[in-house]
Amino acid sequence: MPLGKVIRKYRKVQHLTQEEVAERLGVTASAVNKWENEISYPDITLLAPIARLFGISLNTLLSFQEELTAAEIELILREANEKIKTIAYDEAFQWGKKKLEEYPNCEQLLLQMAMILESGLILQDIPKEKTTEYEDYFCSLYLRALNSGETPSRVQAADRLVSHYMKKKQYEKAEKYLEYFSIQNPERKRKQAEIYAKMGRTEEAYQAYEELLFSDYQRVSLELNGIYMLALQENNKKKAREMVEKQKQMAICFEMGEYYEYSCELDFATVEKDADRVIAAMEKMLSCVERIGEFKKSKLYEHMNFRQTEENFAAELKENLLQCFRDDESYGFLKHDDRWIKLTEQKEENKTDILS
Repeated sequence: MPLGKVIRKYRKVQHLTQEEVAERLGVTASAVNKWENEISYPDITLLAPIARLFGISLNTLLSFQEELTAAEIELILREANEKIKTIAYDEAFQWGKKKLEEYPNCEQLLLQMAMILESGLILQDIPKEKTTEYEDYFCSLYLRALNSGETPSRVQAADRLVSHYMKKKQYEKAEKYLEYFSIQNPERKRKQAEIYAKMGRTEEAYQAYEELLFSDYQRVSLELNGIYMLALQENNKKKAREMVEKQKQMAICFEMGEYYEYSCELDFATVEKDADRVIAAMEKMLSCVERIGEFKKSKLYEHMNFRQTEENFAAELKENLLQCFRDDESYGFLKHDDRWIKLTEQKEENKTDILS
């Protein structure tokens, strides 16, 4: 906050008039008025007496340690948005720049103000050379924000720099700022794929997009299953059924193969103790075990490098499934069902085959 505004603020806090302040400091009321209107500034020898008069520190008087509250930042940003819409762009830009000079250490204001002012560029017809000047300034702000102690602020700043250099077709520079994104952040890989595509590195772009797609299936599948479990917890079987259907549709959409299409059916059919559906799901899963990795042949993932599965993986998985179908107590209601007995007897047959 400018010195004049600080003087006015704390004069009012102390319920003093300009004349009273002038009298106590040995200056004229006109001088105090000029301070508050930022026409002139107090002599340096008066700073300590002014601070003592208002009961504040010199740091507070000079705004050395001033921090904006979230509400104050919001008000400033709202005003910036309004100025972008109602006055000439350069006037709004200069106003925003001055605000940042008043609060040079407020990281959140710096980042949000830069984003508002940059977004405002597209709303007005501005000469190219002037646009470049503005953009260079915004980049300098984003570079400052990269040193923020807050991870979200660093990532936001890096994101804007990536977009800026992508627009300039400076793809190597854009790629450099991806390192500010966490390896686990899918946006890093998505932006990397965009950069690969622009640089003509098509195979790498395909691979990055496909890895994202495959990862998205796994993530969304877990999230749908989480909603399914919550629905069961609330005894909302209609919603649980919907989640099972969505998981099945998703497995089809992502070309994961029949095993994944039917495996999501088994648990809900078991909850409902629907013997026909449970047996059908078990039989389908067992029949698809050898093809559990058929998604590797899908055109959706043709540029991905999948780890080679062990030779006996399918046989071991089938053995584990049969053991689960036979021993899990949740299937106890099937113990007198001939179809279940016949299906689970495969376990002993498989063991005999393996031994022989």
